[in-house]
Amino acid sequence: MPSLQNPFRPTFGRTPPELIDRNDTLEEFEYGLRIRSGVLGLLSIITGARGVGKTVMLNEAQGLAQEQGWAVISETSTAGFLARIADSALLIDEELGDGPPPRKILAFSAAGFGVTTQLPRERQVEFRNLGAKLLHRLDENGTGLLITLDEIQDADRSELLQLAAVIQHWVRDGLPISFVCAGLPAAISDILNEGVATFLRRADKIDLHSVEVRDVRDSYARQFSAAGIRFPDGFLEEAAEASFGYPFLIQLIGYFLWKEAERGGGAVDRESADKAVAAALKRNIRMVVGPAISKASDRDMDYLRAMSRDNGPSSTAAVAQRMKASLQLAANYRARLIEAGLIEPAGRGEVRYSIPGLREHLRNGERLG
Repeated sequence: MPSLQNPFRPTFGRTPPELIDRNDTLEEFEYGLRIRSGVLGLLSIITGARGVGKTVMLNEAQGLAQEQGWAVISETSTAGFLARIADSALLIDEELGDGPPPRKILAFSAAGFGVTTQLPRERQVEFRNLGAKLLHRLDENGTGLLITLDEIQDADRSELLQLAAVIQHWVRDGLPISFVCAGLPAAISDILNEGVATFLRRADKIDLHSVEVRDVRDSYARQFSAAGIRFPDGFLEEAAEASFGYPFLIQLIGYFLWKEAERGGGAVDRESADKAVAAALKRNIRMVVGPAISKASDRDMDYLRAMSRDNGPSSTAAVAQRMKASLQLAANYRARLIEAGLIEPAGRGEVRYSIPGLREHLRNGERLG
């Protein structure tokens, strides 16, 4: 049996045992925490395809902030996120203050904070003033407040506008506030172009990509050897290549390989190793690829299937021809699929899949149950 417990955690948002090729990703943010105000890294936008580790990096940012004594409010962009952030700010302020928290919190919530999807104008002003009070209190103690917002592509634009306006006031006042958000690249680009959060255009952009296969192989080697797990010669190179450097798939493959090692008493033969990789790829289809294409229209799927005939990036002109569609019509589907995070630009006039396994799934003609 391996001498250690399985460290791989193929669950969205869980921090993996090793953050491969991500060590310096939050360098500007970490530096900003020390300065506490007016530094680029304190306003950061994390983008990347599904499963590439955006939520994990938000978790890392939260951990760095907490290590330096910062208060942290973490939210996802579902309806009412602004009211929940306001409620959380109130709770933190009450915890740091001297008054009786239960009575004050209930009174404030009853006034409408936390029970509405948007803050009325008077509540927005109240939130701004409350936040300023909290930030002054934190500033006196040499710390600040970090607000993180995940899945920003799903955010209600009016809520986002209100939050951006309040944060911008705090930034202008020189208060120790940090805002880090994450979302799909095309959606974030649309949000910034719409002018919903103009000041975020000056934010530090962190674009996450797949990691190098050699780094995946080295990471696997370190973790498996530490537990005394043995594989056939050269297999870890194959396992790393099968991951495409895609963080979520790295975790899936590692997880299933470790399970096979537990069954084999620490030694994994070729048949068991291949079985583990196949299981991971199949699970990736179910957990990532399936949900990602579940809302695609029939014509969107036609575009994706037309791309599957290529082994690498696809020419948009060739895709249009295969679809028997005009270039303009195909361009509409292309834009929609980019916004959905299913494909991405790959150079002039070319696109590629954003999610590993999507091409193989389409080629196999599998249907989701």
